[in-house]
Amino acid sequence: MTEETILANARLVLPDEVVTGSLRISDGRIAAIDTGTTVPPGAIDCGGDLLAPGLIELHTDNLERHISPRPHVDWPHDAAILAHDAELAGAGITTVFDAMRIGSITRARLRDRAYARALSTELAALRDSGALRISHILHLRAEICSETLEEEIAAFGPADRIGLVSLMDHTPGQRQFRDMGHLKRHFMRGNQMTEAEFESHIALLHDLSARNGARHEAAAVAFARAVGAVMASHDDTTPEQVARSAAHGIRLAEFPTTRAAAEACHANGIAVMMGAPNLVRGSSHSGNVAAAELAAAGLLDIMSSDYVPSALLLSALLLADLWDDLPRAIRTVTAAPAEATGLTDRGRLAPGLRADVIRIAANRPATAPRLRGVWSGGVRVS
Repeated sequence: MTEETILANARLVLPDEVVTGSLRISDGRIAAIDTGTTVPPGAIDCGGDLLAPGLIELHTDNLERHISPRPHVDWPHDAAILAHDAELAGAGITTVFDAMRIGSITRARLRDRAYARALSTELAALRDSGALRISHILHLRAEICSETLEEEIAAFGPADRIGLVSLMDHTPGQRQFRDMGHLKRHFMRGNQMTEAEFESHIALLHDLSARNGARHEAAAVAFARAVGAVMASHDDTTPEQVARSAAHGIRLAEFPTTRAAAEACHANGIAVMMGAPNLVRGSSHSGNVAAAELAAAGLLDIMSSDYVPSALLLSALLLADLWDDLPRAIRTVTAAPAEATGLTDRGRLAPGLRADVIRIAANRPATAPRLRGVWSGGVRVS
């Protein structure tokens, strides 16, 4: 039997306009969109609420937070994955690229264990069993400044459905960590390090970067091409770094740290993604360029919740106020991330696409959006 849901008397956020009408869902797809305030028998009367595409999240640390809720705590993985999935569904996110680090450091006091291979297998098992509410796609964060990147990469292949590979280089003194004073405060406070331990750790990272950096970068690029994954740069700071990203064929930049880098990205046809917490807070917690500055300059294309899932919808509504353009703002969390990662079956309200839909309470303040329903593939999940 065909399962059908009609959401009527709603304000539909289409790619370029907002119209009053209804949306019919059938067998997991958007079957039709009609205009007008008519509420057919059996339909859900949305009372003028907004209907928008389900949100698409490209870079989130949220799964790692559930796996390790406190330092040195390894939470049961199935429970953590299910909690992560439910939290994202409740935030209106219907597609997530789960970020997992590959590339570890084993010789430092702050040892990073390799975890992505095992965790991605556990995630895939839950996904294949139908236990997850939303769509999960793998995002491998390739840490260039590490010891084990090549051997960790070798454990993955095309069968793992890797959607995104980002090139991460956390060598101290550049990109996100170019402010050594900020880095020192962050490490020593967060990890209870002595000054001598901090200096030793920095020396180790510089040595790893010098010995492995170029080789690891080349390996990550070759791997992404081999498995057909989209590539992203991370924390580009200078036009020269952007030029290197462009030479790799990268078309997505995660969190450029300066306006000059964002301008270079646009000049090279690279979409700029910024963190929603940056926009919500009004500034970067690391002292980098503000997302609002890039938005005002027309240099912001995609938003990511980064470390606060609920910030994704909030950031889009704040952009709607900043730009006075709700469809444009919603595109930064729906159509734009879908386009950047080659997802052609979602990200817009249009007949034939996946019925990933969110219902947002009408007359909401931008600072406190309230979700009244979330549908993933036509199934209500929140």
